[in-house]
Amino acid sequence: MPRSGAEARRRLQQAALELYRERGFDRTTTAEIAARAGLNERTFFRHFPDKREVLFDGESGLRAALTQAVADAPDGLQPLDLLLHAFRKVEHILEGNRPFAEPRLRVIAETPALRERDLAKAASMAEAVAEALRRRGVADRLAGLAAQTGWAAFHHAAQAWIDDSSQSLDAHLLQAFDDLRALSPTAPAGDCAR
Repeated sequence: MPRSGAEARRRLQQAALELYRERGFDRTTTAEIAARAGLNERTFFRHFPDKREVLFDGESGLRAALTQAVADAPDGLQPLDLLLHAFRKVEHILEGNRPFAEPRLRVIAETPALRERDLAKAASMAEAVAEALRRRGVADRLAGLAAQTGWAAFHHAAQAWIDDSSQSLDAHLLQAFDDLRALSPTAPAGDCAR
């Protein structure tokens, strides 16, 4: 049995997801995850710092790809269009992980500690995106708002894609950003009631 490398990591993730779905997150131990994967607990901790992170693996890769996509986006795009462009560039990461993503979201939704971790990870991702926008010259205040709003739209599209696989993630992403624009179709900046 592999003790290190991508295969061991994948086996640990799959074992954890199976156990979390069968027994619940709180009633599953790292030793049980390792045993289900055919590995020992030390191998588990070589790959993951705790049993929560099994479900959040890949975040750093997504962050790096997303911030690079923001940096590489064509000049002249408004912040939300820039983000849509970047999200479309990284959607293949989610598409390739769909068999894991769907049950993962269910486990997170059922577990308060995981929902808390998911919110913290989302905030961290939005801040990384905001910083990438700032480096593109977007004003600080607008960069933060655009990143949080854009990340929410991306998350909304990903959930819609999990719920309705008859359309691609790209179609759901385009729809989410169209819906976002429809929220304020004609109000010029500064016209909102204070």
